[in-house]
Amino acid sequence: MSQLDLLITNASLADGRRNIGVAVREGRIVEVSGGLQAPAHETVDAKGLLLSTPFVDAHFHMDATLSYGLPRVNQSGTLLEGIALWGELKPLLTQEALVERALAYCDWAVAKGLLAIRSHVDVCDDRLLAVEALLEVKKRVAPYLDLQLVAFPQDGVLRSATALANLRRALDLGVDVVGGIPHFERTMSDGAASVKLLCEEAAARGLRVDMHCDESDDPLSRHIESLASETHRLGLHGRVTGSHVTSMHSMDNYYVSKLIPLIRESGVSIIANPLINITLQGRHDSYPKRRGMTRVPELLAAGVPVAFGHDCVMDPWYSMGSGDMLEVAHMGLHVAQMTGQAAMRQCFEAVTSTPAQILGLDGYGIAAGCHADLVLLQARDPVEALRLRATRLKVWRRGKLVAQGPAATHQLHLDGRPGQIDFMPRQ
Repeated sequence: MSQLDLLITNASLADGRRNIGVAVREGRIVEVSGGLQAPAHETVDAKGLLLSTPFVDAHFHMDATLSYGLPRVNQSGTLLEGIALWGELKPLLTQEALVERALAYCDWAVAKGLLAIRSHVDVCDDRLLAVEALLEVKKRVAPYLDLQLVAFPQDGVLRSATALANLRRALDLGVDVVGGIPHFERTMSDGAASVKLLCEEAAARGLRVDMHCDESDDPLSRHIESLASETHRLGLHGRVTGSHVTSMHSMDNYYVSKLIPLIRESGVSIIANPLINITLQGRHDSYPKRRGMTRVPELLAAGVPVAFGHDCVMDPWYSMGSGDMLEVAHMGLHVAQMTGQAAMRQCFEAVTSTPAQILGLDGYGIAAGCHADLVLLQARDPVEALRLRATRLKVWRRGKLVAQGPAATHQLHLDGRPGQIDFMPRQ
């Protein structure tokens, strides 16, 4: 083997392999094998720690991120006040501020090893200010982050007079995915009609679909059924996603026993947003309170791809967050009660390989021929990474180091005890 650009040795991989070497040349992985040694411009000893593919966020709102407190704080913390607040903020937005906040968030993302994001962008502003801003951001971050944009009619594609025309303009400008919000239309029948309309638009353009679907506690909000049906009718299998689908949490088991096979048959993927779903749902309950997050274990058991999204960071809907997809998966693990060994690894996959599949990312993985997009975590396996929300020690994009941080350790001053701990038990 001729000289490599980068060689990572003694790495553990998410699939359980140990003492693995990963060889990189010209931005791609050229070999992955046990005990690999070869001349390289740079050699990094992983010291048995977990080398992962990058984190992927399949559901985010970058046009709103880091706008917390503008023009005021969401005092109730509810979904509806957040929507109202966003309506107040939209007329005050400037393209420069949108670009700057989005770029700042992308900096956070890279530092957290998050190198691919699907962001919904509101198209109900006739100026398409946010669309133009995020298209500019997409171009500027392309060397270090994949940004996929969804044309999202926040106010309803039928409910808002100019939304459909604006959505089509956004797609013409280069937005990647057709979005929707059927449960926000005026009637259930309008919601179903919007699903049909938008899926036909995507089919005609050869695009993917990602709809906010049934983000409600109402068990009769069943637009995911329409989405699966239209996907099947139009042959969009593998190109359609239903996001949130929180109403499924409240549906009766008999109906769900018919619904999940329909979703699986149509090839629709599901994205749950654990941090936001459990924060915004169940607000009308006294006790017991519903968690709100969709039926992740049951969907996975049926073979439906399920990813976790961050959804919001410091915006009108959510005042928390830092772009850490391990925090998202950690919450999803707890809310879905996915504490079995295989289930915890599925939660890690829900912020790595599964959303990469949903976004259709090219060259994602740790295998010969894949892009050398890699994250070295201060953990030895996916379960430990979730437990610790592991520090990202190094982040590579196309084989080039784009972020690094010091190991998380604490100094102790205790007689007869170790001077330093890292919260990783000795093996």
